[in-house]
Amino acid sequence: MAMPIGARRTFRLGSVVALSLAFAYGLGMPLPFFAPLFGLLLTAAPAPPMRLKGLLGLLLVVTITLGVGLVLTPLLGKYPVPALLIIAAGVYLSTYVSVGLRKGLIGALLTMGFTLIPAAGLVDYSVAVTVIDALLLGIGLAIVSQWIVYPFFPEDPRKEIAATPPTVDASQVRWIALRATLIVLPPVLMVFSNPSLYLPIIMKSVLLAQQESVVSARSAGRALLGATFLAGSLAILFWFALKICPSLWMFFLWMLLFGVYFAAKLYGIIASRFPPSFWQDVVVNLLILLGPAVQDSAAGKDPYQAFAVRFTLFVAVTLYAWLAIVALESLRTRRRGVAPTLVPAPEAR
Repeated sequence: MAMPIGARRTFRLGSVVALSLAFAYGLGMPLPFFAPLFGLLLTAAPAPPMRLKGLLGLLLVVTITLGVGLVLTPLLGKYPVPALLIIAAGVYLSTYVSVGLRKGLIGALLTMGFTLIPAAGLVDYSVAVTVIDALLLGIGLAIVSQWIVYPFFPEDPRKEIAATPPTVDASQVRWIALRATLIVLPPVLMVFSNPSLYLPIIMKSVLLAQQESVVSARSAGRALLGATFLAGSLAILFWFALKICPSLWMFFLWMLLFGVYFAAKLYGIIASRFPPSFWQDVVVNLLILLGPAVQDSAAGKDPYQAFAVRFTLFVAVTLYAWLAIVALESLRTRRRGVAPTLVPAPEAR
């Protein structure tokens, strides 16, 4: 009897995330948590993996996109005001690509190119190059993991009729892009003040920039704060489970277990009152919190203190984003005299 399509998608997503994590940490790549992160982003949409030609094209686009950050690095040091204006315009463009054109992955990479790479370049130019290498390797390992896993859990061979994406109001998209820029830019400025300490906040800011459907105070609190606190709690649980037998094999197996559970939530196999985007955000937060903690432990640093600082900053940035969303939407509603319109978020970015 053939496995149901929902179960195949669940095991495929969990297996790709776990396998890309094992490859990244086993090969000792820099910033290894990027690989499972891209494994999630590239596999969440139920579709076959891209072919070799598509992979080479994507890596070329990523190289050009992230290269913008290398150009901005010296400009940020000598002419900070023009550089910050360019970064603000870049975040606006990135959100427009993500929301208006429905290209979530490209939008996220653009945001990284305009924020993460210049911040790393302020520490040292070689650090920015290392981050770009890690992003390229992470994408490559994620797609290789897809190629390995997909034959075991394929999509149905029959062709499905593609669903027509919902119509997006142009004025609403422009407002969402402006709102994302106003929300993300202050945390980015904080990172620029001390990149070596606040660099993980950039990844959280990129995540916040993708929250295009959150407009009300209640939904903002549930989606932003809920995902952050749940991810923090699960990162602690994952860490102590890994301490029972700290090895790459156990890291892979625990990630597989967690990944399958979250994939079941994301695809609706396990009933949940939260949308798929919420569970995807939980996994992204979990990987961003857990990955640096593992690296801190391997480098002989205190992972508990670093995790506490990192999680506190995550909560602070999330609270700021929530309050900013409420204030901006309230201001817009009073000026227009109408209730804001919700824009449906894509199921997988």
